[in-house]
Amino acid sequence: MYGASSDIHLFISGVFLGFGVAGAGVNAMVGAVGRAAPPAERTAAIAMLGMGSGVGVFLALPYTHLVMEGIGWQLSLIVLSATAMTMLPLAYFVRGQQAPAPLSKPQSLREALSEAFAHPSFWLLNAGFFVCGFHVVFYGTHLPAYVADQGLGNEVAVTALTVVGLGNLIGTYLAGQSARIIEKRIGLSLIYLGRAAVFLGFLFLPINATTIIILSGALGLLWLSTVPLTSALVATFFGPTWMTMLYGIVFFSHQVGSFLGVWMAGVVYDATRSYDAMWWISVALGLFAALVHWPIKERPVARLRLEAVGSAAG
Repeated sequence: MYGASSDIHLFISGVFLGFGVAGAGVNAMVGAVGRAAPPAERTAAIAMLGMGSGVGVFLALPYTHLVMEGIGWQLSLIVLSATAMTMLPLAYFVRGQQAPAPLSKPQSLREALSEAFAHPSFWLLNAGFFVCGFHVVFYGTHLPAYVADQGLGNEVAVTALTVVGLGNLIGTYLAGQSARIIEKRIGLSLIYLGRAAVFLGFLFLPINATTIIILSGALGLLWLSTVPLTSALVATFFGPTWMTMLYGIVFFSHQVGSFLGVWMAGVVYDATRSYDAMWWISVALGLFAALVHWPIKERPVARLRLEAVGSAAG
């Protein structure tokens, strides 16, 4: 990206950024944490990953803004590359605890995929996480343009996105703890209903710097709070053995939503010179996601239930 001189260079850099997110993002860590944590603490443990990511977002936005202001956008990419390299030595300390050996023969990759693809609740989870990706990447990418379209300064967008990161710390922690009180599927439905309400605020409230920052803080509470609940449901359904791969499939759905959210927002704005239609689409998708999570059956598949019975009998 630093040396880009054509559109294709930017597209290639985007592909490599995608590989980076896939290999070093929260989704890559979920399986290791899911296997290491006892089932009763799994959701809260995964929430700690989301909080770590939230700290990164909270620090990265003002950090990047200051670097760009000081040395320009191009040189700032070199500084950000060097910053990202600090992950390499930290990766050495990551360890994935092996899941306990099942009573029956270990499940193969093909069997794990067949089991997941035949499970209706898995597809409902995919549909809901698609909406999550649509929401967060549309908002995170297009908020600066929306703020400028309202005649407000760049500092409003920077502050608003920083507030998203701060709210995310609180929301992700609360989501991890909520699994002790209510079912994870209900928690997810409430999160998406909350998002729909926030997006309605952009349509019906007077838009100024204060409103945008307050709405961003509210959305921050609902930002990555979906991750511990969604990933923990994957482990609830299928156990921790293939958790990283199966959550990766759900995260793929999230990324498809991310692409459509950021691309569609550009198309809609170019056609209408307004983001109003995107707010309405985001409201509708929030209601859709709240509905599809409600019928999820929050229990292990038959294979795990049989193993649990056999273990208890033994």
